[in-house]
Amino acid sequence: MPDGSSSDAFVAFERVQKSYDGENLVVKDLNLSMPKGEFLTMLGPSGSGKTTCLMMLAGFETATHGEILLDGRPINNIPPHKRGIGMVFQNYALFPHMTVAENLSFPLEVRKMGKSDREAKVKRALDMVQMGAFGGRRPAQLSGGQQQRIALARALVFEPELVLMDEPLGALDKQLREHMQFEITRLAHDLGITTVYVTHDQTEALTMSDRVAVFDDGRIQQLDPPDTLYEGPKNSFVAQFIGENNTLEGVVTEMSGDKCVVKLDDGELIDAKPVNVSAVGDRTRVSIRPERVEFNKERLQDGAHTLKAEVLEFIYMGDIFRTRLRVAGNDEFIVKTRNAPDQVRLQPGQQIEIGWLPQDCRALDA
Repeated sequence: MPDGSSSDAFVAFERVQKSYDGENLVVKDLNLSMPKGEFLTMLGPSGSGKTTCLMMLAGFETATHGEILLDGRPINNIPPHKRGIGMVFQNYALFPHMTVAENLSFPLEVRKMGKSDREAKVKRALDMVQMGAFGGRRPAQLSGGQQQRIALARALVFEPELVLMDEPLGALDKQLREHMQFEITRLAHDLGITTVYVTHDQTEALTMSDRVAVFDDGRIQQLDPPDTLYEGPKNSFVAQFIGENNTLEGVVTEMSGDKCVVKLDDGELIDAKPVNVSAVGDRTRVSIRPERVEFNKERLQDGAHTLKAEVLEFIYMGDIFRTRLRVAGNDEFIVKTRNAPDQVRLQPGQQIEIGWLPQDCRALDA
């Protein structure tokens, strides 16, 4: 899936393929271009090819076919330490026998930088991640979150134009992880660094990125800003992988412009937006986000489509209520509602009507 011209791109993959055994491709014909200063996340399940792409960009893996360009220059044959790329890994990879300051100074020594310049840059990098007072400690004397900050500072200390991060927050607890997501995003934007971030955590990808590339089976399934990705998935895989998603199976019975009619497997007819169905008679999997489903008649807008439903389970989650319904033969249909003062708590066994707008209901590949 080419993405714009790669001539003015800062990072570009052109027809890149990767095979480890000469037969099976883990990355299949990847075309991707990134402008300078972008925060791009590669998201996908294990084995989808995202980490392999990152490792090829870093220089730890070589592309079997195609070209990788950095600022217009091919880098396939340039060794990792000469690419000028900062790296942050999940396991931090700090040297245990060195102090924090020595860890940060190391990449600068490798670049033959003078002592006073090194000290100034180390101080600046530590201050950037709010760890200025920890220069004399060793990694073992730091918490996981502090070690992660130091790993981040070490990747930024030589002021690289490109930073690669591979699941860097995977080992942190939820609260610290969320805090670090905002810290990393803020730093990247403040410093104007181009960032490629790999994760399998969708929330992380949605909250941090300018654009997200969703990988599956060695290909980019969709590359878009987070809101487009969530609200406009292009296929069933992306709809299922990003956020929570309700699906109903059926057949397209009518098509006209940006609307189609789907006959669900239990005989019900609903309106939907045709996304990747092309003709009457096509099998389709219809996708509706749980927060776009409404059961309060007063809040249903004109043109909303309604279906009968039975309440199976009510789950209190603090900020939201999650209600599981049986809809058109599907027992796993979820509705999410905000915990507002006037919000109704549905009870198992209740028979209700639910509805949504046709444009929120996408007819995808079956």
